[in-house]
Amino acid sequence: MAKAKTTAFFCKECGYESAKWAGQCPACKQWNTMVEEPTAPRTGSSSSPRRSPLIKSAPARLSDISVEEKDRVTTGYRELDQVLGGGVVAGSLVLVGGDPGIGKSTLLLQVCRNLAAVGQKVLYISGEESLKQIKLRANRIGQMTGDLKFLCETSLDNIQEIISQEKPGIVIIDSIQTMYREEISSAPGSVSQVRESTNLLMQIAKGEGITIFIVGHVTKEGVVAGPRVLEHMVDTVLYFEGDRHASYRILRGVKNRFGSTNEIGVFEMREQGLAEVENPSEFMLSGRPEGASGAVVACAMEGTRPILLEVQALVTQSNLGIPRRTAAGTDPNRVNLLMAVLEKRCRYEMSRYDAYVNIAGGMKMNEPALDLSIIMALVSSLKDRPVDEKTIVFGEVGLSGEVRAVSMAEQRVNEAIKLGFEACILPQICLDKMRQTKKIRLIGVSNVREAIGYL
Repeated sequence: MAKAKTTAFFCKECGYESAKWAGQCPACKQWNTMVEEPTAPRTGSSSSPRRSPLIKSAPARLSDISVEEKDRVTTGYRELDQVLGGGVVAGSLVLVGGDPGIGKSTLLLQVCRNLAAVGQKVLYISGEESLKQIKLRANRIGQMTGDLKFLCETSLDNIQEIISQEKPGIVIIDSIQTMYREEISSAPGSVSQVRESTNLLMQIAKGEGITIFIVGHVTKEGVVAGPRVLEHMVDTVLYFEGDRHASYRILRGVKNRFGSTNEIGVFEMREQGLAEVENPSEFMLSGRPEGASGAVVACAMEGTRPILLEVQALVTQSNLGIPRRTAAGTDPNRVNLLMAVLEKRCRYEMSRYDAYVNIAGGMKMNEPALDLSIIMALVSSLKDRPVDEKTIVFGEVGLSGEVRAVSMAEQRVNEAIKLGFEACILPQICLDKMRQTKKIRLIGVSNVREAIGYL
């Protein structure tokens, strides 16, 4: 009798299963994503399918379903609640990813402290740290009160039994790459283990109404390690961004079934843990040089939040046949496009100069509203003429040199007024639709030449 195959090939991107290896995944069309993994043994008779014990609900009409504000629980951090859409939803599955040492475990431990202090029953499960290591980190964060318990375990079968006994309201899994199911013969962190472990956690969360936070490791490309289907299975995907050697952190929502995916939360790493940054604009503009050319303050929108940031440019004479173009924090191709607009429409010989563009503070912004500020910074550095420190610039630039309208212009202007700016250069179309104010001088421009004229 032929021996049954116990291995199969899985796609790391979409989770597609195949009996043979292929260079290209037939489902998602990605190359070199098929990996060989042992398959889970099938138990029981095929004629009598096993019924899940968590499925105990009946079909319901929308009119019979009640949704109340009490279904959301605040985490104690306004920045995190804003990214989550107003708080934690009961029975949700949240994935938190980020680079090593960025502060994922620290933030979740602080969230556990806040939730336990308001009466929530919290269970923190770690597969990477011992209880003594967690104790040392908890002492650095502060005093822990309330019904908060810790567990060091990597077997999801044991974890499922403990959750059924303890019946917590919040569960933290740190991390999903260390968890394994005994019926899967592959190693922890493999495609099969991550997919099956997440599937079990999803059943626990939906069936028992328990909110589960999952910590996920990221690859060198910056995506969560494991199959791409992991992000499709969870309700919310949060990414920690920023340089771990810098003080600030940005929490960005990539996927959220209960709120907007355009919101961000700004945190600062301190000795006692992560602290909220209530005014990110003031934080990003701290330490600005006085009277320096090539520095312009711009305003970008992250969801409904306006953030003021400093755009820096350095234009120098090139000694190379092909001038260098470097951009940090924004799209380099967009910078090349804007420099071509300057050379064609304004007769600046930008092809003779090296250009370096940077968003101060390590922020990453690709919004078109930064186009006009980048152009103003480039011309300011080229002419060595500083832009007024109390002036803010924003607007989208087209290939013909026109300055096009941007969204939420009034919110951007109000943010500039709060921080004491005296002038604002913005698209003329936006100025015509705005209410006049005496708190700031509004300068409308229709093309790039008009904006450069104010230098």
